[in-house]
Amino acid sequence: MMTVAKDLKVQGDIRFNEPMSRHTSWRVGGPAEIFFVPSSIDDLASFLAELDADTPLFWHGVGSNLLVRDAGLPGVVISASKMLKHIERVGDRQVRAGAGVPCTSLARQCVRWQLGPSEFFAGIPGTVGGALAMNAGAHGGETWERVASVQTIDRSGVVRQRGPDDYTVGYRSVVGPANEWFLEAVFEFDPAIKPSVQTMKSMLDRRKETQPLGLPSCGSVFRNPPGDYSARLIETAGLKGYRIGGAEVSTKHANFIINRDDATASDIEELIEHVRKAVLEAHGVDLKHEVRIVGEAPS
Repeated sequence: MMTVAKDLKVQGDIRFNEPMSRHTSWRVGGPAEIFFVPSSIDDLASFLAELDADTPLFWHGVGSNLLVRDAGLPGVVISASKMLKHIERVGDRQVRAGAGVPCTSLARQCVRWQLGPSEFFAGIPGTVGGALAMNAGAHGGETWERVASVQTIDRSGVVRQRGPDDYTVGYRSVVGPANEWFLEAVFEFDPAIKPSVQTMKSMLDRRKETQPLGLPSCGSVFRNPPGDYSARLIETAGLKGYRIGGAEVSTKHANFIINRDDATASDIEELIEHVRKAVLEAHGVDLKHEVRIVGEAPS
């Protein structure tokens, strides 16, 4: 499979045995067998069309909600966020944004255009693509409440336009056609609802005050259970500051696990499971994690 990939003619950048620790916000993760950064959608489509159908394929954004195990990822990792940075206004109500656009940038631009409600995007770490994949939300707003349409690409390189009816959307959950990835979305807003610069600034300030943003983490590790908050359950279980290896439950926000001291992915995964079990024992609540855990554990 490695030989086949080397023979593929592409305009983008192909790397072999690329450490995923360079591409995740936790700064951990073993190597990707093949790491491809396409130069354009046409380049990506050509690559996918030539790729063997049995080759494992993983779509990577900015790695803000991702834990890659220490043995890494077999097959191909596609990192397309660098070419999907476009954002433009479409008519009076809509904005087209590429999957690589940071959600904070989307929020700021929509506020400039006075399109609301849009401030909540400032509270979402990561990119539009990641927000679409998990229906990310913040401060009472959710991504798919604003989606008018999306553009996707499948593993054969076919580009499609799809609407919200093609997806089943729930809390931090999106189920749609298999083996397709988001390239962009058109978001629809209400011009009668004027967003507030001050509200957006307050959201960003609150993030700085309440979250350990200067340390490697993935953002919130667990989903909030109905009617409660994971951070409260973790804190009242006495887990703030609890460490396994170099991984630590943040003393600033209990639903954050930080890479305090050269943690491994195994440290972090073990700590996630410890927190889940401790909360279950203390409160009878089985927390579900938001973070996506992928790859192979060391043998």
